[in-house]
Amino acid sequence: MPNGDPTASEIANPGNVSDRERVAFLLLLFAADDLPELAAMVGSEAGRRFQASDFCLIWTLGTVDANGLQRFSAPARTDGLCDEAFVIAALRGENGSLRGSERAAGIGSIFTLPSPRPNLSAALYLAFPAEQQLTPLGLLDFVQAVGWRCRELLDRAYLKRSVDRLEKAEQLQHALYAIADLASADLEMPEMLRSLHQIVGELMYAENFYISLLDEPRQGLRFIYFADSVDQSSIGSEQVFPFTELQNSLTLAFIRYGKVWHGPSEQLRQLLDVTRDEEYGPEALDWLGVPLASGEQVLGALVVQSYLPDVGYTDEDAALLGYVAQHILTALQRKQAQEDLERRVDERTHALTLEITERKRGEQLQTALYKIAELASTSETLDAFYRAAHQIVGELLDAKNFFVALIEPNDTLSFPYAVDERDPLARFGNRKIGTGITEYVIRTGKPLRADRRDLDALNATGETKSFGTLSVCWLGVPLKGESGLLGVMAVQSYTESVMYTERDQAVLTFVSHHIALALERKRAQDSIKLAYADLEARVQARTHELNRANSELRAEMQERERIEQQLKFEALHDTLTGLPNRTLLLDRLADALERFQLDPTHRFAVLFLDLDRFKVINDSVGHLIGDELLKEVGARVRACLREDDLIARLGGDEFALLLADIGDQEEPLIVARRVIAALNESIRVEGKELFTSTSIGIAYSDARYHRAEELLRDADVAMYRAKTKGRQRFEIFDEGLHREALALLDLEGDLRRAMTREEFEPYFQAIYELDTGLIVGYEALMRWHHPERGLLLPGDFLKVAEENGSAELIDWQIFHQVAKALPRVCQAEHQYVTINVSARHFRDPDLCQQLLDLLDTYQVPARRLRIEVTEGALLENPELIRRTLDALRAGGVLTVLDDFGTGYSSLSYLHQFPMHSLKIDRSFVADLKPGHHGGNSAVVRAIMALAKSLGVEVIAEGIETEAQKQALLDLGCLRGQGFLLAEPRPIAAWV
Repeated sequence: MPNGDPTASEIANPGNVSDRERVAFLLLLFAADDLPELAAMVGSEAGRRFQASDFCLIWTLGTVDANGLQRFSAPARTDGLCDEAFVIAALRGENGSLRGSERAAGIGSIFTLPSPRPNLSAALYLAFPAEQQLTPLGLLDFVQAVGWRCRELLDRAYLKRSVDRLEKAEQLQHALYAIADLASADLEMPEMLRSLHQIVGELMYAENFYISLLDEPRQGLRFIYFADSVDQSSIGSEQVFPFTELQNSLTLAFIRYGKVWHGPSEQLRQLLDVTRDEEYGPEALDWLGVPLASGEQVLGALVVQSYLPDVGYTDEDAALLGYVAQHILTALQRKQAQEDLERRVDERTHALTLEITERKRGEQLQTALYKIAELASTSETLDAFYRAAHQIVGELLDAKNFFVALIEPNDTLSFPYAVDERDPLARFGNRKIGTGITEYVIRTGKPLRADRRDLDALNATGETKSFGTLSVCWLGVPLKGESGLLGVMAVQSYTESVMYTERDQAVLTFVSHHIALALERKRAQDSIKLAYADLEARVQARTHELNRANSELRAEMQERERIEQQLKFEALHDTLTGLPNRTLLLDRLADALERFQLDPTHRFAVLFLDLDRFKVINDSVGHLIGDELLKEVGARVRACLREDDLIARLGGDEFALLLADIGDQEEPLIVARRVIAALNESIRVEGKELFTSTSIGIAYSDARYHRAEELLRDADVAMYRAKTKGRQRFEIFDEGLHREALALLDLEGDLRRAMTREEFEPYFQAIYELDTGLIVGYEALMRWHHPERGLLLPGDFLKVAEENGSAELIDWQIFHQVAKALPRVCQAEHQYVTINVSARHFRDPDLCQQLLDLLDTYQVPARRLRIEVTEGALLENPELIRRTLDALRAGGVLTVLDDFGTGYSSLSYLHQFPMHSLKIDRSFVADLKPGHHGGNSAVVRAIMALAKSLGVEVIAEGIETEAQKQALLDLGCLRGQGFLLAEPRPIAAWV
């Protein structure tokens, strides 16, 4: 059928009917106010006029897709017609029919009706009995007339729906504006929450409404707002309900689930597996809750509920409430933040008020002290002095009742000043020192603050005996001057409205010291006035004495200042050289670093100096000469620097230089070369000509440094690098050195953990008879099975172990493993194992006994174990080492001299020490060739002759080629070891 508008004649004649019927039909069309009403009228007319067995008007207010979104029908269909594919096609503009074989109702036809807008569509479905073979006459005209009216109503429905949506959007926008305004309004939290409830009530039914928040620190739930027309429970906004008491709470279960829940509360309890509990209020016929969430974190819930059967919530309400909830949460958070800010402001204001009050009190006290200090010179008489002192005390605390008691000669107590509202002068006459409360303060020498109960207790025990009217509160403090205890100053109160506090006691005590001093000065002034005539006569004699006293005083003051300056200088300078010490250096270095951080153009450098071989000089010529050498070194280095540069002695023979505001990176290098050259020249100390040198490490200022100690540390690291590279040179710290230092630190930690985990293991290298190939023994070599770096040789870690003191412990772990494995390794009776014993072990006089005890522990015969020592080890303490080797030989343990020929006095070793064997160093074996008679061959031949004459066995090390082996056999060396014969292997490879 065409999609255009029907003509006037087509509308006027919708079927084969009379004019009256056509008019009535058109009136019916115009009378229909909406699509359901039009469908009811059209269905009745189609049944009457065309005997239609089924009818349905279908329309959509949105785009039609495969699922038929936003599609409606009248009458409502329950038989699935609205889901048929041909209905979707008709709404898209494709007419069609469904035969009786496909639907029991007969032949069904679908007609596309004209649409007023692209996103609106409608279709008319009519079904006729199966026996009716032809389309009824006038049906298409009928459909056209219906389509014309349907288009008008469809457009009206769309416009009405748009208006409703705009009204709801405007209402929601107003609500959100109102919520945002509440967050910044000057409202208390309860009033703001009531306003939020009112806003939600304008969007939906919200008579029963509450907001709950999680309180994670206290593991509970708070209902900050609760309004319910049925449940009249009284719930405080600050009340926290512990989680443990909310096991049957629908609200807590919903919050933990973190999603929107909607439906009857009884049904929701079943879904959330929450048991019904009357304590949590009645069941709601409709319950809607949305989470208050910030990101993925659920902070609480917003819930509305209905107890009315005709009032419920829709999915649109749920979506609307969820959207509003997030704005409510934002408003709550802003309000909470505002309240927290106001609370912090109030707290800070209170603190500032207290601080201001304390400052005012301090100023008031300071003013009082100034006034007291002036009393001695401004008061004409002692009575005026006491009155002024009373007035000053009265400005600091309640002093209506005030008196001063002074200790007089002959154990008498006088009251030179007293003001009392109850006993005017009745009990303030002079008296012998007795048991009064004033005397109690004199006896104890301490302040006393006592109320009526305390006074009664003192009287009851006999400590005191009160005079006159008992006070409600009494406060007395001793008057202590430079000459000692002068008396007592006291205040008292006869009313409970004035009770003295600890602060009053502290203030009165503090003031009393100054009054006592002023009193002494006043007494002295009065005494001077009384003795003025006598002093006038003796003024000349006293003038000379006073001048001398003043001179002595000035000299003493100058001496004190000198001592103070000296102490300050000594605290920041080295006592030996007079140079700045580490403290002053770090202080100046921190200033330079701070200046550099503020302005990177202020570059600087730190040089760390250490004298080479200073210990040798100290040990050889003595510490006194060594100290003089250090003084001369400090003077020479100081001469190499600029005036603004700093040199400091850090201790021993270590010095540090701070070169501030350097122009470029070359300046410190020039200074370093200058210092090295200055110290290379001979130094004459007490007639001795000494030579020394220095190794220098340099660290430049850099943004990575945050503390002065870090620069000094890195310069120290660079200095050690200079020493390892041959001394008498300088090195610059870089990241490579930093990484090496970190690697060294890691290696030290790994070494200590390795000892605990026993990661060290002996590897055995066989010692052969070169002519027969028989194994006569083994040398035990240390290996480390590092968990990350794999198998490590001693050269990779032994130096670090020696420096941190763990090498000896590692050696003993190896000794124990060798002794334990020896019976398995040496299966032949003549075989033995050698272990390497370093010079450190020989410092222990019990080494011999420890080795013999080790053999006894593992039941190893002494002849099966031999020790190897190097020539350098024998240098440290030859006498002790010889006794140890003699004792070991007596116990059956033989000694092998390792690396023979590379030391300082090999011949004397063979003669002095009990050596059973010697090992020719690999450096002599490396160049051996059969038939050669000069070079190393001559050295080996000489060693062989010497060993034969002394009866010492010879073993060659480092045999790696057949030529070397043959040359050794030609020279008469019958025993050897090396990679040609066998590599060091673990015990499992030999057993």
